[in-house]
Amino acid sequence: MHATGSLSHQVEAYHAWKKELIRQISRYRLWLQDNDLFSDDVSQRIRRGLELLIEDELTIAFVGEYSRGKTELINALFFSEYGQRILPSQAGRTTMCPTELFYDRSEGKDYLLLLPIETRREDISLQQLRKRQDRWQRIELDSSSPDAMREALAQVAQVKSVTPGEARDLGFEENMLEHDRKRPGYVLVPAWRNAQISIRHPLFERGLRILDTPGLNALGSEPELTISMLPNAHAVIFLLSADTGVTASDMTIWKEHIATEDADHRAGRFAVLNKIDVLWDDLQGPEHTEASITRVREYTADHLNIRPEDVIPVSAKQGLLARVQKNDALFERSCLPDLEKLIIHRILMHKEALITQSLINDLLGMLQNSQAAMQIRLDALREELEACSETHTDKEALKRLADRAQTDYDFYYKKLITLRSSRRLMQSQGDMLKDLVREERFEGYVEKVRQLLNKSWTTAGMNRAMNHFFELLENDFNNLLAEGHLAEKMVDSIYRRYNEDTRARHLEPIPLRAGRHVIAIRELRKKADRFRLNPKNMLTEQTLLIRRFFNVMVSEARTLHNRVRADVERWPQEALLPIMQYSMEQKQLLEHQIRRVRDSVRNERTLKEERQRLNDSIADLQRQLELADSMHRQIRKPAPTLIQQKVVNLSGIA
Repeated sequence: MHATGSLSHQVEAYHAWKKELIRQISRYRLWLQDNDLFSDDVSQRIRRGLELLIEDELTIAFVGEYSRGKTELINALFFSEYGQRILPSQAGRTTMCPTELFYDRSEGKDYLLLLPIETRREDISLQQLRKRQDRWQRIELDSSSPDAMREALAQVAQVKSVTPGEARDLGFEENMLEHDRKRPGYVLVPAWRNAQISIRHPLFERGLRILDTPGLNALGSEPELTISMLPNAHAVIFLLSADTGVTASDMTIWKEHIATEDADHRAGRFAVLNKIDVLWDDLQGPEHTEASITRVREYTADHLNIRPEDVIPVSAKQGLLARVQKNDALFERSCLPDLEKLIIHRILMHKEALITQSLINDLLGMLQNSQAAMQIRLDALREELEACSETHTDKEALKRLADRAQTDYDFYYKKLITLRSSRRLMQSQGDMLKDLVREERFEGYVEKVRQLLNKSWTTAGMNRAMNHFFELLENDFNNLLAEGHLAEKMVDSIYRRYNEDTRARHLEPIPLRAGRHVIAIRELRKKADRFRLNPKNMLTEQTLLIRRFFNVMVSEARTLHNRVRADVERWPQEALLPIMQYSMEQKQLLEHQIRRVRDSVRNERTLKEERQRLNDSIADLQRQLELADSMHRQIRKPAPTLIQQKVVNLSGIA
């Protein structure tokens, strides 16, 4: 049950791959320092790359109606070593609030945080409340006692009895709530708005996060969950039950919260057909059972309009039992390994591709620049060695070398001055871009829409106010895109001239990529349109609707705006970095060469000593280039899932 392709093994391989990348980046930084090729700009760029790897997380959301077995599946996938169900998972409604499972690597402790449901009445978003630890109830978890863990985590399923009016005030629909049998006229709502569970687990320590969501009613009543948390998950696993098929409420969740245009599930959305053990028919044999499962799988794929291979039939209950009992045959029959393979090959592979695109290619470009600079230094040393034959030193040849090195040095020195001037010009261009995404500008829009909403007493007026807010933002982002294109054209011309004047034909500018932010604000506007046109919101009392809009849509817009502002503030400094790094490296290398050659001309060392000195320098430089080549090979190594795919393909050929 712990084969090479298991989820634990593959996430460990993914972590080891990232760890090796971190090691190679650290090696590269030391290598630059050892060879006097380091600068503050390069240092910042390397530090951001390291932060990207260290803070990298992978979020998988488990979504589905009540009693589909979401929590049971999470228990089977991650907590079987406890020998019992750690998360509350029995018949009926268990997970009553959105629950996030992860490991707090900064604090290094196991704990449960619970946010009271009453916080929904306040003008503060869930995102803001995450920073307010005083608002959460904290329970320490004792991982050495499974019984104590289970008892503490049972708090997640707590409910409280309230009047229908109180339930509506908290954002729930009365007709979708259970009635309190002990108190006629009262209904049951979740006691908590959100639960966060930090628990030491090898996969969570490696950056895996799980989002366990409640059923349809709770999904609809927590806009931040559906507007932000679910769409931002890297992948969604949608739970269905083999004994009920695709019900009307299942389809509502799928259409309204998962298969939406604005969802960012780049790693995929998949359906898990749980409880297939109800189809196991030992009397009619395995072929009959397989045919039944295939029929239900195809029916499910057809209803959800996805490929049959994206519907994974499993039995979470039997998978958990098999893991606890270490029953390999039952584990295979539960089909849990198939789900693990899907997570490995589709979700992890996507994360690896993202790291390759966003970090590795950038890093390889920097390393290539450094290698090119070192190769030029090596060629110069070899020329010096030729000028010092075994019988005599060609002083004239050495002087010519020194003069040429001085000319090249002057060239790169002037280039650096020009580039610093260009960077100042870029900075003024950047100020224009920054003006479009100033924080004060955004907060001005927020205040404007707040005033319009408070003055609007009709649904149409409120819709106009909400729409106006996103029109203002989209207009700024479109202007940013236009101004950004002009700035990028200027940068392109600087690179074109530089590459024509130097031997650095491979240098390319760092793009602003403002287009992705325009796409992001348009996607957010689509979410806002659905929010304001939602019949439930249109019937909501005005002050509650305004509070929801600010807590969810404006909070999301602020997060996006902060991200854009950070990019815009950084780009003018980074756009010219590749050619500035190359020029700085050439200047420093030439400085060393001039000093060395002139020293050779003036010094009365013997030919033997001079040749020995040059040979030692050449040998050292060759070692440095070999180190760089070794780093290059290590960084270029394919990610774990790609290696495994090749192994699988090769074994398939055999």
